[in-house]
Amino acid sequence: MTELTIRRPDDWHLHLRDGAMLEGVLPHTTAHFARAIIMPNLVPPVVTAADARAYRERILAARPEGSDFEPLMTLYLTETTDADDLADAHASGLVTAVKLYPAGATTNSASGVRDIDKVMPILERMASIGLPLCVHGEVTDPAIDIFDREAVFIERVLAPLRARLPELKITMEHVTTKDGVDYIKSSSSNLAGSITTHHLIINRNAILAGGIRPHYYCLPVAKRETHRLALRAAATSGDARFFLGTDSAPHVDATKECGCGCAGIFTATNTMPLLAHVFEEEGALHRLEAFTSLNGPAWYGLPVNTGTMTLSKRAEPVAYPAKIETGAGPVTLFDPMFPVHWDVV
Repeated sequence: MTELTIRRPDDWHLHLRDGAMLEGVLPHTTAHFARAIIMPNLVPPVVTAADARAYRERILAARPEGSDFEPLMTLYLTETTDADDLADAHASGLVTAVKLYPAGATTNSASGVRDIDKVMPILERMASIGLPLCVHGEVTDPAIDIFDREAVFIERVLAPLRARLPELKITMEHVTTKDGVDYIKSSSSNLAGSITTHHLIINRNAILAGGIRPHYYCLPVAKRETHRLALRAAATSGDARFFLGTDSAPHVDATKECGCGCAGIFTATNTMPLLAHVFEEEGALHRLEAFTSLNGPAWYGLPVNTGTMTLSKRAEPVAYPAKIETGAGPVTLFDPMFPVHWDVV
């Protein structure tokens, strides 16, 4: 197959930042994606309906001329979140989901949840109104090895939460382990998982073998090869519980290439060609549309996009820029370390 036409895809986990960075990176998403769930971990975070409304307006104002891209807003869950404000935001259609960051788990997560019991009344309210919870699934206990934090989160936090509140709809975002894949597959209802582009391509050797390479460092961190293979099997299986969430996360090079570099990989520009490459390798190009364009809308109760996208395979490798320039500074684009022959027509 050298050409593939699919429904226009969506991105169910995206970081756009704000200000000059937002203006610089947004066109790289709008070029390919119709919608995206927007992460709320700004500084300060998007906690209230008013915050979400204002941020949405800034995103809409930054869209390229003629773009119909739709940002799907989220609220940042804190231990002082106002449940009534949250419910009103959902009822108005402003907010698609709420994001749970364990405090200190990743970039700009200091305001996140430290004690799950303190947010149970909010989670109960969400379950009653059908508002999904998106989770960054890692514990922050310093005694737990960073490569084990997703598996321990499932054991200590997620499984007890789901036993206590089974009607709550939960998305495990950026699943990185076989443990996460198997846990989702073992569930019969109210649990799904998003998978990033880069976790289908790199394992932890990309970060550490041959020198420290900060542009492959993200959180959750890439794991062993066995986990990467489990993610590829899940993504390409056609299982409706798995869908694309790129977790494309721009940082300027100065904050990545330093003594304490930021976590995040920017993939908005080349995600769709890279996914075509991965799905072709797995003999599953016929399932790419489900992963990128069908499963996510079904999970979030939204219509499938009416537009289409065509990907074409070229004889010569496609050249992608090493960096993109933004008003905030240069951002390095994810390099898969292999030639890419697919491109978006």
